[in-house]
Amino acid sequence: MSLRWRIMGSTVLVVVITVLVSVGVGYYTTQTSLGEFVDEIGDDEAIQLARSLSRDYTAAGGWETVDSSLSGAGYIYGEARHAEGSEAGGGEASEPLHHDSVRVVVVGADGRVVTDNLSLLSAGEAAPELDGRRETVFDLAGNRPVGHVYVDVNHEFLSTESDGFLDTLLYITVIGGVLTTGVAVLLAAWLSKRITAPVAALTEATQAIAQGETAQLPVASSDELGRMSVAFNRMTSTLETQRDLRKRLIDDVSHELNTPLSVIMLEAKGLRDGLQSADSASEHIIQEVDRLRGLVTDLDWLAETDHGELTLNLEKCSVHDLLAVEVDRWQPQSRARQVELSLEVHGDLPDMNLDRMRMSQALGNVVSNAIHCTEPGGSVVIRAWPEGDELTVSITDDGMGIEETDLPHVFDRFYRTDESRSRGIGGTGLGLAITRAIVEAHGGTTTVASDGLGQGVTVTVRLML
Repeated sequence: MSLRWRIMGSTVLVVVITVLVSVGVGYYTTQTSLGEFVDEIGDDEAIQLARSLSRDYTAAGGWETVDSSLSGAGYIYGEARHAEGSEAGGGEASEPLHHDSVRVVVVGADGRVVTDNLSLLSAGEAAPELDGRRETVFDLAGNRPVGHVYVDVNHEFLSTESDGFLDTLLYITVIGGVLTTGVAVLLAAWLSKRITAPVAALTEATQAIAQGETAQLPVASSDELGRMSVAFNRMTSTLETQRDLRKRLIDDVSHELNTPLSVIMLEAKGLRDGLQSADSASEHIIQEVDRLRGLVTDLDWLAETDHGELTLNLEKCSVHDLLAVEVDRWQPQSRARQVELSLEVHGDLPDMNLDRMRMSQALGNVVSNAIHCTEPGGSVVIRAWPEGDELTVSITDDGMGIEETDLPHVFDRFYRTDESRSRGIGGTGLGLAITRAIVEAHGGTTTVASDGLGQGVTVTVRLML
């Protein structure tokens, strides 16, 4: 069963169970309440009628007004009520207060019937055992009992009425439940489609990516499903970027390996054929081997950062001395390219706990890039200064610069700008990635800024003091 049908089925099942439970509980509660109400009717009416008869008896000084009292209270039914109303009101009876069949029998203190509203007992005969609620009637003038009133509610009639009411209530509730279930089905269908559509699209897009194609999900909302689509699209873009980088890596590594290997092969053949002197051939071969070794070293550094194996051997060292050594180390290359390399220190640079070798590698990568990307006659300046609780080191060149579209990718591994490729600048695109990994391992950050092509580049390293 698909996810959509499971969602629909679960939603509808919950609604149906809720409706059934609500109907059952409501019906049972109403039935119980009506039963209790029916039982209380006789008690309340008997008490109220006894009080009314007591007042009328006291006012009349006897039972002469008992029938009119019962009629006024609505306990005289049918023709008897109409006849009495005609005599009392000139032929037009008032609307009775009670439409239910409630039997009222008034018995005097002597045990004889005074009146029976249903005329089942004759006035003056001895009262038999009577059903219903019994209340005493008093002569209020002397506060003495003068008889009793029996109020017998027709429970069967009231039960029939309450059952009719319950049936009507049940019918209305069932109709409402059916309508609620129908609405729930429509809502569940819409909701399940809304939930499963992005999932189905995600499945199709994943399958497309697995086949090497590019796929993007539509973002139709800002909720969890929308954020899932955004995250997937970001992942897809990253995968596409990594795919391009991997292709570039293959091209770059092939080129980086092929060139020194070709030189080594030519030098070896020239040495074999006597076309090259041993000293010259060995010098060229050593240079190319060093070039290959540099490539392998960069790949080793990359492997360490990838597998979390980058360990630091921290020691107290002078930042000023570290930077001065870097300047001395790269001066020969800068002079060979006719690029001025200088160091500017602002303020007192403190000693810090650093891994000297790895930090030298990080700074060396940046300085080497700056020298190779700067035209003859240009300059590379290393600046350092303390700022609050940070030490800032910047390497600025006035070389070829970086386009704005390339800036977000300069720390991506194996990424090289088109400008560096067109100018034949060597490298594998690993230097800045390694630099950032080393700086971050020291708890610092690395940023790159450029105003565009021909505007130079500034790489800034910040370390916590």
